[in-house]
Amino acid sequence: MYRHFLLILMLLPSLCCWPQDAQAASTQAPYGANLFQGNFSKETKGGQVLPGDRIVLRLWGGSLTVDSTLTVDANGHVNIPDIGDMLVAGLAYDKLTDALRSKLAASGHADSQIYVAPLDNQPVAVFITGNVARPGRYSGTPNDTVLAFLDKAGGIDPQRGSYRRIQLTRGGRTIQEFDLYPFVQRGRLPAVRFMDNDTLVVLDKGPAVSVSGAVRNSALFELRAGQTSGKDLLLLAEPDNTASHIALKGIRNGAPYNTYLPLRELAGLPLQDGDNLTFMADNPGSTISVQVQGAVRGARSFPVRRGARLAEVLNFIAVEPGRANIEAIHIKRKSVVQQQKKALADSLHRLEETALTASSSSSEETQIRAKEAEMITKFVERAKAVEPEGIVVLGRGDTVGDLTLEDGDIIVIPAKSDVVLVNGEVMIPQAMLWNEDNDLDDYIKGAGGYNSRADRDHVLVMRQNGSVSRDTDDIRAGDQILVLPKVESKNMQAVKDVSTVLMQVAVSAGTVLGLSSLLN
Repeated sequence: MYRHFLLILMLLPSLCCWPQDAQAASTQAPYGANLFQGNFSKETKGGQVLPGDRIVLRLWGGSLTVDSTLTVDANGHVNIPDIGDMLVAGLAYDKLTDALRSKLAASGHADSQIYVAPLDNQPVAVFITGNVARPGRYSGTPNDTVLAFLDKAGGIDPQRGSYRRIQLTRGGRTIQEFDLYPFVQRGRLPAVRFMDNDTLVVLDKGPAVSVSGAVRNSALFELRAGQTSGKDLLLLAEPDNTASHIALKGIRNGAPYNTYLPLRELAGLPLQDGDNLTFMADNPGSTISVQVQGAVRGARSFPVRRGARLAEVLNFIAVEPGRANIEAIHIKRKSVVQQQKKALADSLHRLEETALTASSSSSEETQIRAKEAEMITKFVERAKAVEPEGIVVLGRGDTVGDLTLEDGDIIVIPAKSDVVLVNGEVMIPQAMLWNEDNDLDDYIKGAGGYNSRADRDHVLVMRQNGSVSRDTDDIRAGDQILVLPKVESKNMQAVKDVSTVLMQVAVSAGTVLGLSSLLN
């Protein structure tokens, strides 16, 4: 039910913005549009030998004399008198002499002189018209491909032209029709021999459907007459293995039409011109993936069943005996990262509003406000770049709580530590050996004392299990002491908002480094 509700929300904009969506879909590149980039129209140096070609061959000198016109058979061979069959189909005409010379040498006639020339490969001129970029009369060879001639004319017009209906006319009648999709998919292109004054006509584009999402081929697909079912589109779009559903937007009976179906039902679905299909990976699957970091050995990534709880997975994790701090286990979670980012963004927005809308009672105060606004703007830009860790705290005293795991969770099992880190607004950030007799003042003195920016009333203790405490009388091995900077301003609301941001950064990312220098 929840997923269906999300789908309705996703489709609602299309009900009020259909003309814009339809226009956007029409700008999608047609399937095969990348064919015409000038590569096929490059000079072919006489073209290639094809079955049916006639070749003039003269051999003289030595013990061999031949003066004959040879025809390339259906298998691409010619029969050379006194020599035998030779495969020539596919050879460029300018390479034919070298190939014959090698054949003669292998047959013991290396001293023979050779003359070879195509009889049917004289230049031809072909008219190209219809929906192409530059209609006109273009020269080429009889063995040039339809792609080469179309490329000479600038390719098919992507808005109006058909990639599936290209007609070759000769003497007023159509002798062949080309579909370029098999070439794009499998490299198949029918052979054709052009004649002088032939005409290539690119017909109007047929019904077209836009495809995007979880597919290998995202494009505007043209449908042939009689082939407007989803079955034909599946063969063209090639959905990814992850695709499970399709969302279809279109027009039916003059009104916007939307539907959401399992992928298996697309094959029997009739499609219409202008339809927009989005293939979606909306199948939750039966497993999720979780990772492990810290004092562990062996596997660090686990596929587990959806709905598995932490206690189940811990049975499969090999920790380092005597080194792993089991009581400090915590989780880094993607969804929590997003929540923390949103909370930080909201706080930054309020901070900017406070800084930019603060009133002043004198010109001197106006200058102060302007300077503070500039400082806060820089602070906000730096704070936006902070990446929260998304920590889920599990520790409750000496016990670790249990919870249902989510896909992408990172289970962190810290190593036991004998040191205390001192960071933030101190003279020299330090890592010091923990001593049960030391208190906060001892650790601060070991870091050179507070610096001029320190706020001595805002010191946080960050535990190995990801929790944050303001109880500086209880400092344990592995803790991090973080001294926050003092916020100085006549605008008390700005002081409050900046302090909130600093606290959020400290809790979500474990640092305020790079931010405090902008506050003074």
